Amino acid sequence: MLGGQRGHSACSEHGGACAVSAAERARCKVAGSRPGTDKTAMPIHMLKIINGAPETALPSHLQRVDSKYLQLGCDHANKYFKGTVTLSYPLIKLGNGTDCFKILLQDMDNSCSRTSSINILFLGKMAKDCAKVVHQGDTMLIAGFNLATSPSASEDGRHCCHLEVSEEAGSTIYIYTKSSPITASETASMPVAPKYMYTPLNRLKGGTTVNLYGAVKFFKPPYISKGTDYCSVVTIVDQSNVKLTCTLFNGNLDALPKIYKIGDIVRFHRIKIREYNGQIQGVTSIGFAFLTFDGTPGAAIIPRTSSKLYTFTDEEQKTIEELRVWGASNLSISGPAVKLSGVQPKLYFDLTCQLIGKAEVDGSSFLLKVWDGTECSYQSWKVPVESSDLEGDKVLIHKLRNLTVDILVYDNHVQLAKSLKVGSFLRIYSLRAKQASPENQADVSYIEFRLHGGTCYGRGIGVLPECNPDVKELKSFLDSLDLAEHQNVETVSSMELHSTSDSFSNPVIFLERCQQLSVTVLTDHQDLNVTAFNTILNNHAPQQYRIRAKLRTFKPQKLYQSIKLYCSKCNSLQEVPDGDDFDFILQDSAATLPNPELHDKLWYDSAVWNTEHPEQRTIAVHFVKHNEMVQEPGKCLIMVEGGTQKEILKFTRRFKGVIPVRSTQEDLELLDLSAPFLLQGKIRHYGCKQCSKPKTIKSLHFLAEEEHPSWEPSEVAQILGIKPLQYVFVMEFTLVDGTGELDAYLFDYEKFFHIPASEVLSSDLLQKKMEATMNSLSSPKRKIDDLPWLECFIRSYTVRDGTEQRVCYQIFDTTVAEDVV
Repeated sequence: MLGGQRGHSACSEHGGACAVSAAERARCKVAGSRPGTDKTAMPIHMLKIINGAPETALPSHLQRVDSKYLQLGCDHANKYFKGTVTLSYPLIKLGNGTDCFKILLQDMDNSCSRTSSINILFLGKMAKDCAKVVHQGDTMLIAGFNLATSPSASEDGRHCCHLEVSEEAGSTIYIYTKSSPITASETASMPVAPKYMYTPLNRLKGGTTVNLYGAVKFFKPPYISKGTDYCSVVTIVDQSNVKLTCTLFNGNLDALPKIYKIGDIVRFHRIKIREYNGQIQGVTSIGFAFLTFDGTPGAAIIPRTSSKLYTFTDEEQKTIEELRVWGASNLSISGPAVKLSGVQPKLYFDLTCQLIGKAEVDGSSFLLKVWDGTECSYQSWKVPVESSDLEGDKVLIHKLRNLTVDILVYDNHVQLAKSLKVGSFLRIYSLRAKQASPENQADVSYIEFRLHGGTCYGRGIGVLPECNPDVKELKSFLDSLDLAEHQNVETVSSMELHSTSDSFSNPVIFLERCQQLSVTVLTDHQDLNVTAFNTILNNHAPQQYRIRAKLRTFKPQKLYQSIKLYCSKCNSLQEVPDGDDFDFILQDSAATLPNPELHDKLWYDSAVWNTEHPEQRTIAVHFVKHNEMVQEPGKCLIMVEGGTQKEILKFTRRFKGVIPVRSTQEDLELLDLSAPFLLQGKIRHYGCKQCSKPKTIKSLHFLAEEEHPSWEPSEVAQILGIKPLQYVFVMEFTLVDGTGELDAYLFDYEKFFHIPASEVLSSDLLQKKMEATMNSLSSPKRKIDDLPWLECFIRSYTVRDGTEQRVCYQIFDTTVAEDVV
């Protein structure tokens, strides 16, 4: 109860309301009797500060106790503890149904000690009352408390005891308030902000919770973790030249530090320090809070934070300025972000840009159309999407067509890309400019911009606020542009030219020529008759047809891009990760040292060695045994930790199969499913992230016990809970038959080209064979009359496109003739 006597309404002139103004609450005076002895004494009192002192004096029998003298077994009946509220937690119910309100109180006269912060637990009715009136920054006196051992002291680094406060214990609370207006004398006696102690990085110890400052040496923008939380990884350093990697989790994206570039300064409060595999790490704990600052020397010191209440002193400002100067000399801080006009092939760079359009491409990739006001010196790849699928101002997109580039975003970045607002300003980290060679020597090469899956090397997308200095500079530059200078006529290479000879466009001549031999062979349904396109296009789906046509064009022109990974369970398609992605994942996993406790188990033997300077990596190879013995290399499955892609590929030449793994505290585990779960020869086997439910590596033990373990990918995948992805050819053929034009999709494993899709990417010979096949079927250098006939089976089916349905066509039961391939 607040004010008045027990059994009466709390401060009756306010109708019992707790959420009254500070001035009104200040009129509730202290009763003046000894707490715990006079049953008419009020448990909570609001004390007005007048001329630097409380309007009403505390009871004379009360004596103040310092945090360092709070000890179990001592008599605290006539003692009170005074401090500043630095943190409060939500009101909860304990297991027995008792209300509990927890705060953190900082001893005002002993703020430099690590244990000067103590947890206060309000119980019962007092918990509800205090939760309504206690705020961060309040100065509070607590009398008549019980002292108990704090079960969280080893984790939070606070006092080894906590105070339990309740009406049953006869507790009394005094909260200082201010009268308004505040006089100069009152200002001098206002509760001061708690003085936090900051720990240098070279003095960190596992099992403690500390406050610290640091300069950002490396970071990963927030991304969705394996659970439901967002995760951000940041490595910080300070003048001690010791680095600390912090892994921060929160279900709220805004509750993670806003870090924009290397060199930014961070302040972390109440971050938990732990030791794992001999390395010190930082993780979020209860009460974690942060401030981040621009690390540029001389820039305005403006904190970025999601908290409305925080303390910041002149001394801390000096700390930031010193870290800025030190970081500028000791960190590899990149210069101004690369502009599109300065992009070179094979470059990985950070791009600051504005989003003007976006579209979904398929289940595993997403398109972002961006610009930074400069024109790329190389021709850039334009991702083919329907205009209706593109979100953004179509007029503006067309107007800026020569200044925009298309960025394909993959895998774990897709969800964030979908949430981006058109018009927002972005910083895209570790963006890849990949050079693509033209099919025809007469054409110029072009650049593809890709943000691959994973978070290695800080890969990700950050949204910059408009107050960001880089955004202000970019907006000013964009506003100054004369867009008319960039409205040149499109080149022929960017247009689609469709030309047919007069003879081929004549249906009569076309049908006469249908008797010519086809370069494709039908493998079934020989009873079907040839149907012309004008009939097919007017029929309803689903239907099956036999057709004879010529291949005008096909996509993709770069045939290796036709190889996709397909999940038969969720029907998703995704790009095949390239070698760089695998390298990044391996380098990331190599940061975790092999756990020696996991070596030489009953079902595998282990070998460990260290690489030479300068890499200084530790590699562990685990040889899976059969009948308690390691098999000969051609039959042996191995698991590798800490190896590079080059090293793993060497292993695949000798051993039956290689599984990349990493150590945890309890067992070996697979890497992220962006990496292959098994490598055999030159083929990398991947699993579906959505449909897989990875099991422990120990499950392989059951396969090893079989009489003749084959280590087939399907068996390994099944025992590990992996839904394997299949390599497939996915192409779009534009076919013409003189009566019409029809787009048909080819979805095939190995039947159409007589080539396994899984082997094409690793074989130059098979790629050349596939290229020769397509050149024989269609070539821009040949007239349509000179192209061979294709006899195919196609099936029609419907797909939903928004609110409408459209008919699509797929080639099936057709193969290229042997003499063509």
